[in-house]
Amino acid sequence: MADVLAWPDRAARTSHALALTFAWRELRGGIAGFRLFLACLALGVAIVAAVGSLSASLEAGIAADATRLLGGDLELRRVYRPLEPETLSFLQARGATSTLVETRSMVRPVTGDAPPLLVELKAVDAPYPMVGQVQLDPPQTLAAALASREGARGGVADPALFDRLNVRIGDRIALGAETFILTARLVSEPDRGATVFSLGPRLMIGEDALPATGLLVPGSLVYYETRLALSPQAGIGAEALAKAVRAEFPNSDFRVRTPADAGPGIKSFARRAALFLNFVGLAALLIGGVGVANAVGAYLEGRRATIATLKCLGASAGLVARVYLALVLGLAAGGVAIGLAAGAAAPFIAAPFLAAHFSVPFRAAIHALPLAEAAALGLLAALAFAFLPLARARRVPAAELFRATAPRSIDLKDRLWLSGICLLLAALAVLVSADRLLGPGFVIAAALCYLLFRVLAQGLARAARHLARRQQGHPALRLALANLARPGAPTTSVVLSLGLGLTVLVVVILAQGSLHRQIMQTLPAQAPSFYFIDIQQDQAEPFRALVSHYQGVSAYRQVPMLRGRIAAVNGVAADQLDVPKDQQWVLQGDRGLTWSDTLPEGSKLVEGQWWPSDYQGPPLVSFEAEAAAALGLKPGDHITISVLGREIGAEVANIRQIRWTDLTINFVMVFSPGSFAGAPATWLATASLPPEREAMLAHDVGETFPNVSTIRVKEALAAVDGLLSAVGAAIAATAGLALASGLLVLASAVLAEERRRIYEAVVLKVLGATRRDLARAFLMEQGLLGLVTGLLAILLGSIASWVLVTYAMDSEWSFSAPAAIAIALGGAALALLIGLGGTWRALSTPAAPQLRNE
Repeated sequence: MADVLAWPDRAARTSHALALTFAWRELRGGIAGFRLFLACLALGVAIVAAVGSLSASLEAGIAADATRLLGGDLELRRVYRPLEPETLSFLQARGATSTLVETRSMVRPVTGDAPPLLVELKAVDAPYPMVGQVQLDPPQTLAAALASREGARGGVADPALFDRLNVRIGDRIALGAETFILTARLVSEPDRGATVFSLGPRLMIGEDALPATGLLVPGSLVYYETRLALSPQAGIGAEALAKAVRAEFPNSDFRVRTPADAGPGIKSFARRAALFLNFVGLAALLIGGVGVANAVGAYLEGRRATIATLKCLGASAGLVARVYLALVLGLAAGGVAIGLAAGAAAPFIAAPFLAAHFSVPFRAAIHALPLAEAAALGLLAALAFAFLPLARARRVPAAELFRATAPRSIDLKDRLWLSGICLLLAALAVLVSADRLLGPGFVIAAALCYLLFRVLAQGLARAARHLARRQQGHPALRLALANLARPGAPTTSVVLSLGLGLTVLVVVILAQGSLHRQIMQTLPAQAPSFYFIDIQQDQAEPFRALVSHYQGVSAYRQVPMLRGRIAAVNGVAADQLDVPKDQQWVLQGDRGLTWSDTLPEGSKLVEGQWWPSDYQGPPLVSFEAEAAAALGLKPGDHITISVLGREIGAEVANIRQIRWTDLTINFVMVFSPGSFAGAPATWLATASLPPEREAMLAHDVGETFPNVSTIRVKEALAAVDGLLSAVGAAIAATAGLALASGLLVLASAVLAEERRRIYEAVVLKVLGATRRDLARAFLMEQGLLGLVTGLLAILLGSIASWVLVTYAMDSEWSFSAPAAIAIALGGAALALLIGLGGTWRALSTPAAPQLRNE
């Protein structure tokens, strides 16, 4: 094959033209032997192209609507307090501004017995929204909906709030110390289209109505967001203005965002989901590659006499190789084109579903880059898997026309070319993954699985050969075992294709099941029933007294909390640090801070020592291990924290691991007592109690402390589980397509064996075997192959899912025996059905015509 890929001279170009002519004549005879070739390749390319196109459409939607999602050309966001007048004046000199306030709070109906509900509260001013429109039901302007009427201020809310509080338009709700009348349902909120997860429905009120609620007390977790719509006369762009703001106010603790930063949550979420979906697509493409090899091998096996005839007539080995290489690449281009068409259509098919179920900015379009990547992967995969049978066909001798010869092995040059193509395919797979760790990990894992399944297939063949020799009393079983071990049997290709497909499905099903059980079964038994936030300092003891003496309450814990951001590490400004992408959240925005004289529950020291309980020296800090590793911190290093506009330095005293899955109160940074003396901190509390008393406690807390937000852990976990289930369903569906690719490969292997099976059935019939005997032997062969492959897939899939859940997702893995057994039996059943379909013709073929032909 090496001479085929060389740059052609004039004579070679003539030879290439002749090869194309022969290839075209081969195609004119039909593509009956290549239908599964096309199906395997098209399916893998379609998955990769669809995932890439969907991801690109989502990113294009975010980019196109970035200004709307941000709410303006620039946003300054800060916790606890609004911008200083000089900062606001700096912005207003360059355009129009709008300031809104966001926090969480509890609301309850004035009439009725519905329990208090946690809401995402947004208080907006008159210019809001500066970009886009708020859509209400019934239709009206936002200003009219938020205006006072019947002695109360107006408010609009998500339809979910109406359903959960059992209220209607015109009903009144209590928010803190103020009463509001619900005037409309919030149908669309322009700057909330990129929200992935929220703890409650949206409630929107006027900014001038917020002070009367009593929620704006020192230390409350309140975010102030000031948006700027640039004036055409400003003469500066958003990115340049962001740099100017940072330069003008270098010591300010607000976060500056531009449209390029819009929708960070959904961007990250979509990229991770697309990453896993793309890996499943790559797996489907690699599995389909086995089908490509089967189809090409079977086709060329049937052309051995033709190839020998061509060589007798003077055709060179290079010409033979070029003929069938052109044929394979032409068909591969057709399969890739089919897959690309399906992948390009995916955004247009998904757009109505996404619009109906998710509030995401999605712009369906045809995107060239993901389609080009999918096409390159498809063509390289086809070439890589077809290379070996093509190289062997080139070495078919002319003597094949007169006597059967054994297949020749490929030479060193062909091996080097094959290695180069495989390396190029692996490099492209890593490039498409867009993750510097998971991409190479996938390639290595795929290569190991591929090699391991080949070894296991060879071991199965040897075991079958040994058992066949020892089997004396059951002819059908002996024949089935002998068929698995005979030379040229499809055992290896079936184990590879079906095994890889089942393994991918096992990984997805077991990982999704482990996360679901962790969230909905294990965690609720360990986690507290409630989180209470925004408890004021003068409310700490009364709140403790109310909750602690409530009947059935246990595991009550209460800690102080502030919000602050990391300003510098060892004297290097935060924006100058090189932090891995998956850990950049440590530096983005504000982090929760607390202080304690003892090691927090659920933590374990791994470096350094905890400070004494009576420590009163300079600030010390304890850092969570993964965040410390991302920042390169170790005991003795220094960090600077910006809190309420003040920068406080602290020495890293120790590093600790945190068991986050317990959902107990814990923080990335825990400081020594006295580090934030005099700061207006609030308190965070947790409590557990029997489920039948949760509603009563939530009601009493809401009545006594209306400013305290109550988060029910089970509801939050249910929301997370719903989100993971939706993503898991998409990944499981894609994994099902990968399995479908494996089944196509199985079908191609069965079809490739059709001639041999017909010949074998005829010979056995002549020797006295009945159709029932043959059917029993063939079904035993396929059933054993499917069952053993399913069991091997369970073993490898369980190991892979354990690694994924335990290390990549930092959660607890659990084995689901029903799911595993179902997958194993399902794999055996599918192999049985496909095998039965493939052998039916062999069982039905009369013996006499075949014997006359021979």
